[in-house]
Amino acid sequence: MPEHVVVIGGNSGMGRALAAELVAEGSEVTVAGRSPEKLAAVRRELGVHTVELDLGREPDIERLFATTGTIDHIVSTAADVGGAYQPILSYDVTAARGAIDSKLIGPLLLAKHGAPRLAPGGSIVFTSGIAAYRPGPRASLLAALNGALASLAAALAVELAPLRVNVVSPGWVDTPIWQDVAGSEAPKRLAEMADRLPVGRIGRPEDIAQAILALLRNGFITGTVLHTDGGHRLV
Repeated sequence: MPEHVVVIGGNSGMGRALAAELVAEGSEVTVAGRSPEKLAAVRRELGVHTVELDLGREPDIERLFATTGTIDHIVSTAADVGGAYQPILSYDVTAARGAIDSKLIGPLLLAKHGAPRLAPGGSIVFTSGIAAYRPGPRASLLAALNGALASLAAALAVELAPLRVNVVSPGWVDTPIWQDVAGSEAPKRLAEMADRLPVGRIGRPEDIAQAILALLRNGFITGTVLHTDGGHRLV
């Protein structure tokens, strides 16, 4: 039987690129996300299974894994970070709850309810980000959440062994999330970063998909952060 991979956030951006790669390899894929319209599109275009899910709601996560049966891998690329970029002296935590749920509480709950469904040799991959290693103004919470994912993965890799748990940490990647972060300034900011990076370009969703696939396929990697940032940590 083909492997079965659950991709949270697979209806757009990096997650969708991963779902497309997995389908091309012959894997069975279940995509979970919040937008019914985007889920319908990815179901139509890729032929994947889809489940509507709010990563901050534990009943939604329980319902997801009640539909999947045994699975081989869980990947979460979901990130609701629009409300997280705020100056610390006037920080509104309520506005940032989506980021906390999608980047920390959600991954914790995915492990809680998903690990019992994983087949021997299975794994979980979370997605963090460059803010943990190159933090900037207004991104204090994201720096903390992305850093916390590395610690969470290390702890889960020990607790859930021999299941594997890893993190991919992207740099700046050209995905729709930039419209939430920078609005009309997004193209300019991405171009400026491309000029700074050692690789000379911004990341593509396919770059991150390939990094996640590397972690899924290598059974000797666990408790690790794979930096896929074009050298951003160096400059």
